[in-house]
Amino acid sequence: MDYYSKSVDGDDFERLLGHLRAFTPRPELILEQVPAPQKLATYTFAFSVDVSNGKLGDEEDELASGRFVLLHEPGGQETWEGEFRCVTFVRANLDAAMQQDPALPEFGWSWFLTALEQADCTIAAPSGTVTRVSSASFGKLSPRDNESEIEIRASWTPVITDPMEIIKHISGWCTLIAEVAGLEEIPEGISAINSARIR
Repeated sequence: MDYYSKSVDGDDFERLLGHLRAFTPRPELILEQVPAPQKLATYTFAFSVDVSNGKLGDEEDELASGRFVLLHEPGGQETWEGEFRCVTFVRANLDAAMQQDPALPEFGWSWFLTALEQADCTIAAPSGTVTRVSSASFGKLSPRDNESEIEIRASWTPVITDPMEIIKHISGWCTLIAEVAGLEEIPEGISAINSARIR
């Protein structure tokens, strides 16, 4: 099955990466290009993300972190059902009430699918896991509060007619991160551009 109209070679992929590097998220999200795994596909690219509460100085707290990996294999891989594959890992802190919710894994997976849908993404072969992680501190660390996190690991094939549509999937991924971090939704028509937060 063809997912876009023309083959993507090395030069095409580099042009695509130029557009991805220029993508500007909302100001609380700090994107940074990081080394991508080299053995999973012929062409690879990766972003890491750190999410803060948007405050400055000592009041700024990290709310979530994650990674987005874009894989491209000319001719495709059978398990992908396409020539591109997006892979993500997202981790965020949880409050105690949410950590106890037995439906948390279903909520996490729903956040993932809804975020891509809101970005007008069409996907194939989605897979992943949603995990809750709890830790208690003892001994000299006992003054710390118990900690809880949610981890979402997911991969999907973007169904596209033009490789530049990958940007919509980056946007959907950023929406997912904002959701799990508990950031308030940006009102429609309000710009959140702040290029100083991209590295």
